Parts: sequence; C-alpha cells; structure tokens
Amino acid sequence: MYRTHNCGELRKENIGQEVTLSGWVQKSRDKGFMMWTDLRDRYGITQLIFSEEKSSQELFEKARTLGREFVIKITGTVIERTSKNDKIPTGDIEIEVSALEVLNAAKLPPFTIDDDTDGGDDLRMKYRYLDLRRRPVQNNLIFRSNLALETRKYLAGENFIEVETPFLIKSTPEGARDFVVPSRMNPGQFYALPQSPQTFKQILMVAGMDKYFQIVKCFRDEDLRADRQPEFTQIDCEMAFVTQEEILNTFEGLTKYLFKSTIGADLPDFPRMTYDDAMRRYGSDKPDVRFGMEFTELNDLAQNKGFVVFDSAELVVGICVPGQAENYSNKDIKKLTEWMQRPQIGAKGLVNVKCNADGTFKSSVDKFYSQEDLKGWADKMGAEAGDLLLILSGETDKTRKQLNELRLEMGRKLGLMKANDFKPLWVVDFPLLEWDEDAQRFFAMHHPFTSPKKEDVQRMLNGDHETMKNLRADAYDLVINGSEIGGGSIRIHDRVLQERNFKLLGFTDEEAEDQFGFLMGAFEYGAPPHGGIAFGFDRLCSVMNGQNSIRDFIAFPKNNQGRDVMIDAPSAIAGEQLKELQIQLNVQESGGEK
Repeated sequence: MYRTHNCGELRKENIGQEVTLSGWVQKSRDKGFMMWTDLRDRYGITQLIFSEEKSSQELFEKARTLGREFVIKITGTVIERTSKNDKIPTGDIEIEVSALEVLNAAKLPPFTIDDDTDGGDDLRMKYRYLDLRRRPVQNNLIFRSNLALETRKYLAGENFIEVETPFLIKSTPEGARDFVVPSRMNPGQFYALPQSPQTFKQILMVAGMDKYFQIVKCFRDEDLRADRQPEFTQIDCEMAFVTQEEILNTFEGLTKYLFKSTIGADLPDFPRMTYDDAMRRYGSDKPDVRFGMEFTELNDLAQNKGFVVFDSAELVVGICVPGQAENYSNKDIKKLTEWMQRPQIGAKGLVNVKCNADGTFKSSVDKFYSQEDLKGWADKMGAEAGDLLLILSGETDKTRKQLNELRLEMGRKLGLMKANDFKPLWVVDFPLLEWDEDAQRFFAMHHPFTSPKKEDVQRMLNGDHETMKNLRADAYDLVINGSEIGGGSIRIHDRVLQERNFKLLGFTDEEAEDQFGFLMGAFEYGAPPHGGIAFGFDRLCSVMNGQNSIRDFIAFPKNNQGRDVMIDAPSAIAGEQLKELQIQLNVQESGGEK
C-alpha cells in the first residue's frame, strides 16, 4: 500500500509504530551528516529524518537527490522529535525513514508551493494544479465542499428536493449576454447556457414540486471583476404557496445555520431596510452596515448662501468621519479629493469641514458660510469636536453613488471593515421597473418574472406611464458586509399580469409568445403563488472567509479576460468541426481580404 496514515495524522501516541506515508516533498534541510525532509499531502506535513549513523549509505544518498515537489513513498518508525514544532499538529514526532521510493520526480516549480507564495496571479493561474497544492487554496475548496454539504443538509431537513435543470436552453435577450452553443443537428440554430434556472424552477412549482433547490452552475457573458466570473454557482431555490415573509424567514434560517455550522459564527436576527432608505442613508442598495457614517442631506442648510456649486445642485449630502479632523492635513484632503475626481467615481470636488477641539470650524468654503452655518451642519450630522465632515453635491443619484464610494474608502482607511464582524440585512421593496432615457423603455429591476406588490397589481394593469415608475416589486436582497449574497422575489403566476409586464418591457406579443410562451401557457393550467431566491455560492464563500475575490474559492477560475490560461481556452476549433456545424467564420487577414 502507498500509505498507512496521512501526513497530518500522526501524534505522540503513534511513537514506536512502523508507518508508510506518501506525498510531496515540501523542502529539505541537509546538515551533512543528517537530513530532514518535510513530506506534505492535503492533510498536513510530517517531518522525515535521515542520518549517516542510522540510515544505509544508499538510502542517505538517495534522500539527498530529492527535490521540491518530488512524489515519494517512505516507510519508517515514528519517533519523538528532539526540537518540537508547535505550529503544526504533527510537531511532536518525526519519521525515522528505513525505506524510500521515488514515485515521480518533479521539475523545479515556477513558484514556491507554500502558504505565502512568490507567484503572481497570472503565473499561479497558468499552473493552477500547483497552486491547488497550497494549503490556503486547498482550505478554500474544502470549505466550499463543506458549505455545499451543509446547505443540502439544511434544505433537505426543510423538505426541499434537489432537481437538476437543463444546461442547454433557449436564448433570451433580457439580462446579461448569453453564451451560445451551436446545434449540429439543427443547423443555424443555437442553444444558450443558462444565466439562471429561473423559468424551469417556476415550471417546477406549476408541476407541484412545492419546494425545490439546486446548487447549480450558471453562465453570463459579461465584463469581469473580482466578484464576477463567466461561470458561477448559485444556491437556487423556489417555494410554492408562500409569502415574502415566509421566504425571508426560511433563508434567514439557512444563512444562520451555514454560518454556525461552518465557521462557528452566531448571526443576529436580520434587520429589514427598504430600497429607498438604503439609497437615502448609504447611497447603495447593498450597504455595508458594519460602521456608521450614514448620509445626512444638507439642502435646507447649505443652499441659498451664495455658493453656486451647492445652490445649483439637486442634492447636497455628506458624511461625518469620527475623530479625523486633526489626522487629515490639507495635503491629505487634496489626495482624497483627487481620488474622488478619478473617472471611475467622477466627483467634481469635495467640501470638508473640520470640527475643532475648541468648538470652532475650519472649512474649505469659509468664504460663503459663517461659523453659525457650519455649526448647523455639524449639529444635523451629529458631529462632535474632532470630527471631519465630507460633503458632495450634484445630481441626486450620481452624488449618492459617489458618496457611497467615499464612505467605503474611509471605512477601509480607518479599519472599520472587520472580516469576522458579520452584519446581515434584508433590503426590500425595490422598484419594479427602471426607466432608461436613452433606450426610451422600461427595464426590469430584478427580472421580468418579478411580481409587483399586491397593492400595486391594479396600478400595473391599468396605470399610465408615470404610474409605472412608482411600482414596487415584491423583491428582496440578502446583503452581508456590503456584498449582495442573494436575491429573489415573489413571482408573477398569472398570464394576464405576465403579458402586461412583458409589454411594459418592450416585448411585442409575438416576441413574448416566442420566447416565453411555454411559461405563460403553464400559468393557464393552475399555477400556484410562488417565489424564491438564489444565493451567490462563490460570493457567500468569500464573504464568510473575509476575502474579496471569488476566484480563490473556484478550483479552475477564469482571468479578467474570461480566459482559462491553464488550458488556453477559449481557442479556435478545427475547420472540420465548423463544417459539421455549418458555421463559416469571416476572419480579417493582414492583407485586408476576408
């Protein structure tokens, strides 16, 4: 056999036993007459010892040929370590090796296979199979596996059944771009990879499945960033005969259970916050409530004082940064202003007020405002001596988004975003529709199957254009530490209401029937009231572990260009394959001809 124990298993009670271990050489230390080698597998590290005195000459010389990442098998006796290592579980023992077999030699790795590696992101993604040997990455995947198991355990206990839905489905224009797959047997026609199992889980409710879940891969052809990948995983759920309140309680229960069972964290009851309140208080529909600095609107105090920047603005709004008046010099304020003026944020300027210890105020707009004016601002913002006020102005929506970025930046700078401090909340009562001036049409805030709140149904069926802008959705998002962990809604289950929603979203009757006729047809055969939610599984993993990137919890992620640099995909395919699919590519050649 290759091993009697793994490399993280042996303890003092095993001293005197003969054991066999297999694994990878982490590193070796050669003292001339004695040599130590760390042997690693995914369970841990065990130290091996070779010596001129107790090992045969052949064995000792063979041990000296071992390089990093050689795959070896050893047999030996467990002995007590003279110099113990309290940093690893096996630190009290070592193996006095009596037999050594090299199972596979290894080239020198392009980066160190260690907790703190010297490899950059691109290099580690190219050699992902080596990166996956590192303990932090392995721990992330083990955590992900445990989280999936605990999810299934909880939902099964709540009478949910797991149903697999198709990966080859129909393309629809609503939402992000689809990945499409040509059909060989149906030339000129294409499948799409699902962005969500949305319509299928609604069909399952019509079919009487009652409680469905699936830990499912989804695909979106969109621009990437740290918390986005072209393929990602959802905990996808749907329930029939439920209200919004029942859904929130069920999945609040799931979230609390997952945090407790995997990381030992006890979450409090989740507060509720309306979308309007979230935007007014934080400038974001996914506010990070681990710290304060809530927005204070100052239009009534700051306008009509001769400062044209404020006087001409839709909104004047600021945050109070506690205790930072003396810590921010004029140079620091200038740097912060320049940071806000970057194209990514787009603020035109930043007004500051320092609340001095002696009760006076120093402001960048002293010319326009008296000490009494500035005291009024400070009082409204709840400021105390030593605090710093930061104020923006402009169009309401843009200014709130800009101030949200500033608030988060100050939270980061002041160390207020503690990774192990979890503050969940439900954001509810989203707008149902968003009006796009450029496209001159409505878009669904969530997706086109979201139901309006009951009290808004008749207004949706009979209202005019302006009424539509004020419709509220029976929708909800779960937010933890400023990340949207999950989102869902009560669904439309009536054909007439669904047809009306499609019409508001710019679908013709023919387009709606062509793309979603199967769903509306199903509604005519006794569709129950239903609703659900989908958790971003990769994002949940990263938030629970206080990490920013979901890549670290995906075994084989894509880079920012959507490429798998390990296997070099996407790539061109053979001409014969294109011919079978009846696809002809027009490729621009260097000479300008096609």
